[in-house]
Amino acid sequence: MRIRWAGPGDLGVIIELIRALAEYEREPEAVRLVPEVLAGHLFGERPYAEVLLAEDAEGVQGFALFFHTFSTWEGRPGIWLEDLFVRPAARGKGYGRALLARLAALALERGCARLEWAVLDWNEPAIGFYRALGAMPMDEWTTYRLTGEALARLGDEGRRAGG
Repeated sequence: MRIRWAGPGDLGVIIELIRALAEYEREPEAVRLVPEVLAGHLFGERPYAEVLLAEDAEGVQGFALFFHTFSTWEGRPGIWLEDLFVRPAARGKGYGRALLARLAALALERGCARLEWAVLDWNEPAIGFYRALGAMPMDEWTTYRLTGEALARLGDEGRRAGG
């Protein structure tokens, strides 16, 4: 097994893993990505996210897609793990742990104060795995999200306000 950086030639497998994750999370219809747009955001002039791949002689077995955040309280950056997924046949073989370990090392190398992610409350195998690593839930925080029409309305308001 090895952990390596994804490159533009890996776009197809990244999309395959994103779709497999969405299927696992019971939301396959929620994947609306456009491959060319995703490629630009991952490998373009200003990348918004990065991807690590776990692979073996059989091919890519898993991925971690992440980006930087910033903590005003710490005064330092952090890493947000958006997606972590290992193919079902490869689970229990250390791929997820290896991806998270590489991400933790990267966070330390980059002077990050923390590594964070979200997990669905029904995903008991993942929750157990994360707790075994020493990760702690942030139960007192609730995530909010603006999308679609609500995002557009508020954005229009912001454009009218100027700035």
